[in-house]
Amino acid sequence: MDLAQMTAVELSAAIREKKVTVREAVEASLDAIAKREESLNCYVTVDREGALQRADEVQKKIDDGTLTGPLAGVPVAVKDNMCTKGMLTTCSSKILGNFVPTFTADAVIRLEEAGAVILGKTNMDEFAMGSTTETSAYGVTRNPWNEGHVPGGSSGGSAAAVAAGECFFALGSDTGGSIRQPASFCGVVGMKPTYGTVSRYGLIAYGSSLDQIGPLCKDVTDCAAILEIIAGHDPKDSTSMKRDDTDFTSALQEDVAGMKIGIPRDYFGEGLDPEVKASVLAAAELLKAKGAVVEEFDLSLVDYAIPAYYTIAAAEASSNLERFDGIKYGYRAEDCEELHKMYKKTRSQGFGAEVKRRIMLGSFVLSSGYYDAYYLKALRVKALIKKAFDDAFSRYDVILGPAAPTTAPELGKSLQDPIQMYLGDIYTISVNLAGLPGITVPCGVDSKGLPIGVQLIGDCFREKKLLRMAYTYEKARGPFGLDKEGR
Repeated sequence: MDLAQMTAVELSAAIREKKVTVREAVEASLDAIAKREESLNCYVTVDREGALQRADEVQKKIDDGTLTGPLAGVPVAVKDNMCTKGMLTTCSSKILGNFVPTFTADAVIRLEEAGAVILGKTNMDEFAMGSTTETSAYGVTRNPWNEGHVPGGSSGGSAAAVAAGECFFALGSDTGGSIRQPASFCGVVGMKPTYGTVSRYGLIAYGSSLDQIGPLCKDVTDCAAILEIIAGHDPKDSTSMKRDDTDFTSALQEDVAGMKIGIPRDYFGEGLDPEVKASVLAAAELLKAKGAVVEEFDLSLVDYAIPAYYTIAAAEASSNLERFDGIKYGYRAEDCEELHKMYKKTRSQGFGAEVKRRIMLGSFVLSSGYYDAYYLKALRVKALIKKAFDDAFSRYDVILGPAAPTTAPELGKSLQDPIQMYLGDIYTISVNLAGLPGITVPCGVDSKGLPIGVQLIGDCFREKKLLRMAYTYEKARGPFGLDKEGR
């Protein structure tokens, strides 16, 4: 039995049918980590002993009928900005290099209660600030499809681990595309749910009004099963929503007849790679052949999304990251006799260049004299972007477009030009500004053999429509992945 080819749901079914044990599944993942981790660097922490101990505990509960869910016994990786009790949680930053939380994030608790086995914590852009997983204090993560290229970011470690078979699924966080873009670059499925669907309790904040936890996995069935488990109201998170429609697996139907797809003309202009454009439009044609109605339309304000996003996200980051001062936890600079010098030296040594850049930008736009000119104006643009999407969803069930303008760039190229890196988020950040759900599904490979993802965007709380359309497309597209024919 080739465990590496199994999805999370298939593996759990095999475990329940006693075709494979939980320990064997965990050992398969740990073996893959041992084999590929030195070159890929997907993980910051691997908890081998803890995972094997947990595997035996879960096996007993499966055998006695306590655990019967679709993820019981499945090895999972968790992005390193989600707190895990007793396990190092660093946000891939020197300033949290010794931080071991005393509590666990709600989304991770829900996975553990469902019987998933935590393998460890995945590498990421420092404090989720970046699009390539190159700003990590623990070194770059490499794309399993081509190790000379980035895996995307900031959830690049999670996406690469899934693509490389170093786990069966992973959790990521999405502030401006940080699940959907690396999913596109690594040829996996990634979903950002509606804001408030998954609790942010235990997620170390970057931009509190934008952050959302979501799954990175092998297929749409896994995506629905994972989301069904991690979604739900949490009284510990004031932005958590009470929803009674989180039976996401019920949406896995091959039926899009009559559903209306809107394709924004604004997403297919200058800057979009021709091969990406061709693959994404081919995906739309495949859905059209399945009975969907496809139309082009104009989605206004696209050009204003990037400045609005970076203004708001940086402002929230500068506020959220002020807690890291070397006093309560984390790294503290040595040889500082005076308090303010200790703050300054700790942050200078503890934060990386990209984090410092965004903190300074955020402090600037929140400062006296600039608050109205920049921050308040960005909030008004955010409201206008939400209205533009509301207008679009009055006509369409789903909006279809690229997840990124290009396939994965070569290592080192993006960091040479941060502005160009920011522009790479053009197709994903509006979703976060409007609090919408979005999913990326692989739709092809370019001439370099790098994956291309199609992004489907839905109205608030309409994840089921997205999953239905993504599932229908995936079935029509056929097999896809690193070890499939046609790589």
